[in-house]
Amino acid sequence: MTALQNPEAIRHFQSLCDACQGLVSRYHSPSELRLYADGYLHALRRTSVLDAQSQRRLEELIDRWILDPSSFIGPEGGLNTLYESGRAY
Repeated sequence: MTALQNPEAIRHFQSLCDACQGLVSRYHSPSELRLYADGYLHALRRTSVLDAQSQRRLEELIDRWILDPSSFIGPEGGLNTLYESGRAY
């Protein structure tokens, strides 16, 4: 199986991707995206929304997706400013 087959898993994948892209547009780092995704996936596991195979496949896809910088577009529309913020802390 090379892709998600469960419609519910596909919806969760899309939701998580959209949320992570929103975090990137606010200059969150890859480690922060990983924490967010881990929390999301943990909540899915705890609620048993997906069957075990769909859950495992979703987790594998999210792992690969977050590690791939081409998955994200920076706030100015490119990869140049993907995780760099002009804001002061």
